Order: sequence, then C-alpha cells, then structure tokens
Amino acid sequence: MPSDATKADLRASLEEERASLRAQLAELGFGEDGGLDYDQNFADSSQVTAERGEAEALAKSLQETLSEVEHALAKFEENTYGTCESCGQPIAPARLEAKPAARFCIDCASRR
Repeated sequence: MPSDATKADLRASLEEERASLRAQLAELGFGEDGGLDYDQNFADSSQVTAERGEAEALAKSLQETLSEVEHALAKFEENTYGTCESCGQPIAPARLEAKPAARFCIDCASRR
C-alpha cells in the first residue's frame, strides 16, 4: 500500500489529469449534451466528415480515460484507493505510480 505522501501525490496527479482531459474535450468542442458541437452552416464535405469522425473517436477515448480518472478519484473518497477491485489485495505502489487510475492488481489485470 502506498504511503500517505505517495497517495497525496497520486491524487494530485489524477486531479491534474482530470483537468487536462476536460480541457482537451472542451478544445475539441465537446458539448454538455455528450456530443461534439459543429456549426450547422458548415459545408459537409468528405474531409469535414472524416475530421468529424476523427474528433469523435478522440473525444470518446478522452471520455473513457476521464471516466477512469474520476473513478479513481472517487475511490479516494471511499478510502478504497489502491485496493484491487477484483481480489481486494493492495495494488503495488509501482503499478499505481505507472498507472494511477489502475483498478486491478497486476495479477488480476493480466487475467482479464
């Protein structure tokens, strides 16, 4: 189990990542309704359609990462951060340092 100081650093890292992800989504024009905002008067050429598809794929990936980060931050509130969601054992500090939003210990993650 990570020390309290390490947990504080990991939490700060997760909070910074959450802010960065939210900023990236806003920069992409990600709307409050869960979709990307586009100008309806903009010509719908094949290039625009391709770019829209790329932006939507990127936004989906960012949303998924944001969801994982928010889940990890919620675990701090529940005092369960650093505990494997599968086996209940502590997640190794090195794994948390490499992937602060990790939900599973390395053994359970490799089984998935």
